[in-house]
Amino acid sequence: MPPAIHENQNTEWKEFWRDEYIKWLCGFANAQGGTLLIGVNDDGQVVGIANSRQLLEEIPNKVRDLLGILVDVHSRQEGERSYLEIVVEPYPYPISYKGQYHYRSGSTKQELKGAALDKFLLRKQGKHWDGVPVPGADVAALSSPALELFRQRARRSGRVDADVLLDADSMLLDNLHLVEGDYLKRAAILLFHPTPERFVTGAYLKIGRFATDDDLRYQDEVHGPLFDQIEKGLDLLLTKYLAAGITYEGAHRREEFLFPQEALREALLNALAHKDYSGGAPVQISIYDDRVIFWNDGHLPEHWTVENLTRKYPSRPFNPDLANTLFRAGYIESWGRGTLKMIAECRRHALPLPRYRFETGGCSVEFFKYTEASWQVQGLRNELVTIMLSVQASGAITNSAVQQLVDVSKSTATRFLNELERLGFLQRSGTTGVGTEYVLKGSRQLTVI
Repeated sequence: MPPAIHENQNTEWKEFWRDEYIKWLCGFANAQGGTLLIGVNDDGQVVGIANSRQLLEEIPNKVRDLLGILVDVHSRQEGERSYLEIVVEPYPYPISYKGQYHYRSGSTKQELKGAALDKFLLRKQGKHWDGVPVPGADVAALSSPALELFRQRARRSGRVDADVLLDADSMLLDNLHLVEGDYLKRAAILLFHPTPERFVTGAYLKIGRFATDDDLRYQDEVHGPLFDQIEKGLDLLLTKYLAAGITYEGAHRREEFLFPQEALREALLNALAHKDYSGGAPVQISIYDDRVIFWNDGHLPEHWTVENLTRKYPSRPFNPDLANTLFRAGYIESWGRGTLKMIAECRRHALPLPRYRFETGGCSVEFFKYTEASWQVQGLRNELVTIMLSVQASGAITNSAVQQLVDVSKSTATRFLNELERLGFLQRSGTTGVGTEYVLKGSRQLTVI
């Protein structure tokens, strides 16, 4: 079989053999398995090796002695040049090379250290970070108000048997799988301890109001049990940072927030529930005039991309014990619908869809509104900016409305709308023809007929 087109998650090339390349085999074994080709250069060309017969015998023995695993070594031929193919299976338990743990990620090998090594070892044991027992904390040290709040919420949600809610705190925690032996799990500390930061660095919430990225106007921090961070954090967000606009319909007073309350609530819950608490950084909410960004030190499940979050997906919580308790309390769902609910709320309010980003430094969700300045930065002409702001304000626009709005002919209005559609800012909705409406891209499910 000829070499792969390029190096990837499961393929690595080396021109010749060195014993240190056993680290790469260790990395494959700890990840998804893979193939190391010896006698292939960085361009994927077979250059051949002279001592293939000798290496066929030596490599399996060296790998067995240093890693304690078995590998398949095959001699391959391309023309007159021979090369070796070393195939490594993925192993269900951690494999070390002289006390070091290596891991294959993409087309690179990493030596795992610190928090990354802890997570790897836990995963190989079928455990999660939030399920690790914590010495030095007992049930008596937990917050009674936080436990009572859980009971109230769980009673209302109906997701915990009523008799269980009458049990003593220790029995309740055991029923919630927050205890291991004589110890509380990390999830119990985060949820119910009055000062979880004594045990987990960065276990708090930070909210800041920004004029620009480098101009912080004011900020708040919310500490304490996770239940407090949820309740107080959302209250601060809605009453101090995102004050509602007030309108009147006759004698009725209406309050409208810049962004849907339910979408903000879901974003806050997701950030707190699915954060990687081993990272040591707090959950951060940054508020601007036209946008809100929720950030946490989190990760997507393996093999996922941002696209997975925009369609129905199975629930795979990063912190299962934490998520289970929040589900029992009625805060979150168990079906992995949080990101879809944010999208649905933005659609319901005719807003642009939230932006999900996952980078090395963490993950974020951004809610935003278009402004005249933001459109001008993107180089849109004044007429197109006027059209976009009108669509955002009213939810939709037609060709005839564009003609009146910017005082142009029907053909020019059609050209403007087609241009905005081609740029990915608008999409058609409804019946084709005279009644065609244009809405913000993604703000409605397509119903063109």
